[in-house]
Amino acid sequence: MRAAILLLVSSLFLYGAFGARNGHGLMKDFYKESCPNAEMIVRNVTWKLTAADQFLQADLLRLHYHDCFVRGCDASILLNSTKTSVAERDQDLNLSLDGFNEIDEIKSEVEKECPGIVSCADILALAARDSVSFKFKRPMWPVLTGRKDGKISLASEVPGNLPVPSSDFKTLEQLFGKKGLNVNDLVALSGAHTIGHAHCDAFINRLFNFKGKGGVDPTLDATYAALLKKKCPKHFKNDTLVVMDPQSSFIFDSHYFKNLYQNKGLFQSDASLLTNAKSAMIAKLLQEPKEFFSHFAKSMKKMGSIEVLTGFEGEIRKQCHFVNH
Repeated sequence: MRAAILLLVSSLFLYGAFGARNGHGLMKDFYKESCPNAEMIVRNVTWKLTAADQFLQADLLRLHYHDCFVRGCDASILLNSTKTSVAERDQDLNLSLDGFNEIDEIKSEVEKECPGIVSCADILALAARDSVSFKFKRPMWPVLTGRKDGKISLASEVPGNLPVPSSDFKTLEQLFGKKGLNVNDLVALSGAHTIGHAHCDAFINRLFNFKGKGGVDPTLDATYAALLKKKCPKHFKNDTLVVMDPQSSFIFDSHYFKNLYQNKGLFQSDASLLTNAKSAMIAKLLQEPKEFFSHFAKSMKKMGSIEVLTGFEGEIRKQCHFVNH
């Protein structure tokens, strides 16, 4: 009887301390008691930084995405390489990532208010949302919190987990499926390509050597291909950048899907969405802004829950680039 009472008391304590959780161990307002201003601080600093750099919304969104697809959303993408191990961020597919310094700045401000309480993984998830939400002045999707930070980051785990710009539909479907994401999520999340920019090497083969046979990808709009060739000639400079959505490169909207149906998707992975009947149908639906925002919000919530560490797993890093010692 005494043991049963103790078990009941322990259960009530855990429920009272952490609230009702979803199946992944995340919850709304996780820091309500331990750091009440945490989410406000993340939002305010993110908005300040985004106001000064229009590309930051794409940078942070991409950083969160690259993090979640390798070891889950555990901020492993933020860890530096060590003398004995090459980290995810130093793998070739991640060398173009940006936003690391901004996450450090946000973390620093949160630490001043609540040292050792808020994880880098939660900060990254919140900042990705808040950077996109800046121009709307309201949260564009819900971010549940309670993630812990991982202690391992391996460059060797990036290939085979992270989709690449040249991926075909079958590959994309398989990689997303491994993470518990379906075709709806694949199409909706691809809509993030409505903001940001890309380096020429991400799509250069579509212009000059499609599938190793020379020539232009025949599915690419001829006028758009000619424009891309001017920006990215065969012997392009490595620092050359091309906006992903020429009509609205700084505006988070549904224009990406209109581009797709004009055969102006920048990456081969974009164009591949039209090669499958189901994904093509979804892409057509998401040309409507309300549909896109709704689907994107649901898919971001799902993505943010991939293989998260919660409870006694992981740690709360003092600095996002290093594990605690």
